[in-house]
Amino acid sequence: MADSMTRRSLIRAGLGLPALAGSKARAQSNARRQADITVAITVDTRPDWSGPPNFIRSIDEASSVGYHWIETFWPYVARWENNPQGLKDELDKRNLKLETVSNGGGMRTDFVDARQRAGVIEDHLKLIRFLHGFGCDHLKINCGGQQPDPRDRLPVYKEMSVTFNEIGRRMADMGMRFGVHAHLNSSFEIRQDVDTIMELTNPKWVYLVIDTGHTSMAGMDPVKLTHTYSSRIVEYHMKDVLPEHRGGYMGPPRPRLERGQGGGRGQPPPPPSGVNPYIGRRQFFELGKGGVDFPGILAILNERRWKGWMTVELDSTETTAKESCAVSKKYIETVLGLKV
Repeated sequence: MADSMTRRSLIRAGLGLPALAGSKARAQSNARRQADITVAITVDTRPDWSGPPNFIRSIDEASSVGYHWIETFWPYVARWENNPQGLKDELDKRNLKLETVSNGGGMRTDFVDARQRAGVIEDHLKLIRFLHGFGCDHLKINCGGQQPDPRDRLPVYKEMSVTFNEIGRRMADMGMRFGVHAHLNSSFEIRQDVDTIMELTNPKWVYLVIDTGHTSMAGMDPVKLTHTYSSRIVEYHMKDVLPEHRGGYMGPPRPRLERGQGGGRGQPPPPPSGVNPYIGRRQFFELGKGGVDFPGILAILNERRWKGWMTVELDSTETTAKESCAVSKKYIETVLGLKV
């Protein structure tokens, strides 16, 4: 019997059967370890999608490129605050659905000042109720308020965490998640901010939105952030940085050019009227420029069977928003193998 088993084993080895079986097992294992990712796009790329007057144009063009989910900002959709069906109708015409709406506009967004806490919570709950009516599963927020003093940040973190926990708790009761976006030049920006807020907040109530561009340019590696915080990440904002900024920007402070047209302190003067103000002045780019290791992020998410959103976003373009979102869509589909 032993000799018979040995002969069969040798025959199988000669035919390559064990390797085949091993490959099949690995394939089955990989199939089981797939993240559940929904791809969306933020429709505010400057200059041609910028501002509430261009909202309809932005969703027209995003739909024509082949996106099915959109994220936007409150000022862009505030006109439908008392008529949400009107917005649903506009989206339905274009085969679109609403992923989420970020805070902003006339909302109070100072999470640092405890004296404003009640008003901040009230404003965000209004937005949350609006989103709940669309079936959205999370809220993404940017943080206002003064940047913490590097010498004494802990009191600021404590105040922020109280507000975050309260909003997150109420959202959890509604079956939704509260996601905080780490953003350049804000009160929630650097790795110390992220680590401390994650430690001070309840993991069932407060989540992260990892912007691959902003975190990189703030000196963080989005791959390392993914490895550390995958269970608390609800969404990625997907944009690229230059290849030399792979793993996190380490150079001198950069001017704030993404949301303005220059002319401020430390910035070049604004360009002549009619000229795209972002040409040659961007720090964020279409996916595939090489600075962000998107496959590395995806590998971790697949291994951990993560579920959430990857939202294509580009603050500004040197061509057109439609062209830029098509470039990123192609990268998402052909390189990452995700369905848009």
